[in-house]
Amino acid sequence: MNFSGIRLVLFDVDGVLTDGSLYIGPDGEIFKSFNAKDGVAIALLKKYGIKVGVISGKASKALDFRITQLKFDYAITGCDDKLAALNEIMKSACLNQDQIAFVGDDIIDIPVMNEVGLGIAPMDAHELVINCATHVTQAKGGGGVARETAEFILKGTGLSLREMYSGMVGSITQ
Repeated sequence: MNFSGIRLVLFDVDGVLTDGSLYIGPDGEIFKSFNAKDGVAIALLKKYGIKVGVISGKASKALDFRITQLKFDYAITGCDDKLAALNEIMKSACLNQDQIAFVGDDIIDIPVMNEVGLGIAPMDAHELVINCATHVTQAKGGGGVARETAEFILKGTGLSLREMYSGMVGSITQ
């Protein structure tokens, strides 16, 4: 497959960038567990001019912190209509559906996955999501799904692993 036309990768959060666990205290959600490998994935996509964003049904201070930390280009959180969020981002980014990849894991993500050029699901996504995905990762939600997604898309542009990471870590031997 050729993914050279992908200009934006959007991620759901719970069940994709996290394992879906919610840690809730008396004052609401306290923290989320993110995978450090996914931070590298965001930097990798940006290195090749691919913008990144999140569309999440939930909002939290932990998520806001991660969005800021990784410098996501687009972020819509606490939304109950992900398709409307997609359309808002597409308009803002001046992109069409075929230029967008979306990674989702639950049934609320299906309308977005059906609208974009590339739909990706973690291996532990809901069966209906897996059935409509173009690609299913080997990683489970929270287990490096974004990293695997970034490498999959960049390999689809013709880059080898060695090429895509060149300049990020110095010389790669072997």
